[in-house]
Amino acid sequence: MPNLKRLFVTLIAFGAFGLGSIYPVSPARADIQLMHKVPGQPVAPDFELPNLDGEMKKLSQFRGKVVLVNFWATWCPPCRKEIPSMQRAWKVLQKEDVMMLAVHLGGSMDNIWTFLTDFNVEFPVLYDAKGTSPKGWPLVGLPTTFIVDPRGRIALRAIGGREWDDPKLIEAILALRIKKSP
Repeated sequence: MPNLKRLFVTLIAFGAFGLGSIYPVSPARADIQLMHKVPGQPVAPDFELPNLDGEMKKLSQFRGKVVLVNFWATWCPPCRKEIPSMQRAWKVLQKEDVMMLAVHLGGSMDNIWTFLTDFNVEFPVLYDAKGTSPKGWPLVGLPTTFIVDPRGRIALRAIGGREWDDPKLIEAILALRIKKSP
């Protein structure tokens, strides 16, 4: 629980300075939606967590695919705001063989189910009751999203909320796929 407390304090600090959510405020700032390259592209720390049906899923089982890993919580306003756009992005990404894993940190399973049902979420959601899965990830606050390349390396990161169905974000994610020979 100490890791979850530290994360909560970080989130409060982000909120106090207006940094919890990073959405464009004008067309001139539309570039703020973009993700940033992760220096050195470290290997993504593996985790094993249950999905909402209780099936255990490991990040490493998706090696060979691009994987969007989103750390979030139902009590986080920017997280709540971006979930509908993640659902819209999922409809595009799953057809392109890109995996999406939304890792909920802490909270009650009932709250998660209620929230996801309200938004008709179909993408995979994993449940981390103890909040230990971010260990080793360069996580700053919630939401933070990482794009893991097919080699299992963290290629891109987005701190704060995004409109995940933005064509520029979809394009950046799809660009990481392994090119197949004709």
